Amino acid sequence: MIFDELDADLDRAAGIVSGYVGRLGARPTWSRRADATHYAASTMKVAVLVALHRAAEAGRLDLDAPVPVRNSFDSALPGATRFANDRNEDNDEAVWDAVGGTAPLRWLAERMIVRSSNLATNLCIGQVGLPAVAQAWTLAGARHSVTGRGIEDFAARDAGIDNLVTAADLAALLGGLALGATRPGPLASPAGCAAMLDVLVAQEHREDLAAGLPDGTRIAHKNGWVRGVRHGAGVVFPADAPPYAIVVCTTTDPADGDDDACRLIADVSARVWAARHGLAD
Repeated sequence: MIFDELDADLDRAAGIVSGYVGRLGARPTWSRRADATHYAASTMKVAVLVALHRAAEAGRLDLDAPVPVRNSFDSALPGATRFANDRNEDNDEAVWDAVGGTAPLRWLAERMIVRSSNLATNLCIGQVGLPAVAQAWTLAGARHSVTGRGIEDFAARDAGIDNLVTAADLAALLGGLALGATRPGPLASPAGCAAMLDVLVAQEHREDLAAGLPDGTRIAHKNGWVRGVRHGAGVVFPADAPPYAIVVCTTTDPADGDDDACRLIADVSARVWAARHGLAD
C-alpha cells in the first residue's frame, strides 16, 4: 500500500521521476521507470571510483602515487581542442588549491565522491581511461548507463557524446559494491569494495536521500545535480533490518528549483525507511 500511494503522489510530480528500491540480491520491491535514461550528473563518479580500484588491484595504477594536478584535458571527441573545468562550477576548493602541484590519486578519488569535485573527477578519468569506466558499468550488470566523456567536455557533449544513467543501473552498481564487500564479486575484491563503501559513507552532500533518514543511519551514497536534474543513489544499512538499495532520479524543467527535487527525494527515502521491514527478500 505504501508504494501504491508513493506512485500516486509521484504521478503528480513535475517532470520524469524514476525510482528503484530493493534489498541486496533480491528483486526490487518497488520500481518506477527504472530503465528510463537521465543525464547522469555526478552519479557517474561512482563508476569512475570502481574503475580506479579495479585498476589498482590489477597493478595498473597506484592509488597512493602522486599525480599532476592540471586543469586541461583531452576531449572525448576526436580532433577537438582540450577543455578545462570552471572553478565556479566545482564544489571543492581543496582540489583547486592543488593546481600546479601534485596530489595522491586516492585523495583525488575521495574528493570526487565526498565533495563531488569535477576537477578531481576529470583527473581520475585521465588516469584510468573511459574504457575502464565503461567496463565497471558492464560488470555491475548495467544495461543502459554510459560514461562517454569527462565533465564539462562541451565539444563532446555537443557532438552527442553523453553521460547517462538509469535508476536500475545505479542500484546495480551500488548494490554490487555492498554485496562485494561481504563476498567475492565482479566489481572488486571484498576489501576494495569495503574501502569504496567507506568513501561513499563519508559523502558530505546529504540534502536528499540522507535527509529522509534518522540521524546516524549509515548510508553509502552519491548524488548528482545540474539545473533541472537531481539524483540520489545509495545503499542504506539499518541497524534493525537488512540493507537495501534506493535510487531516485529526477529530470524536470531547468527553471524548477533544486530544493523541490531534494525534498521529493528525501520524502521517498523517508517512506522507504518506514517500510524497511517489509521489503522483499
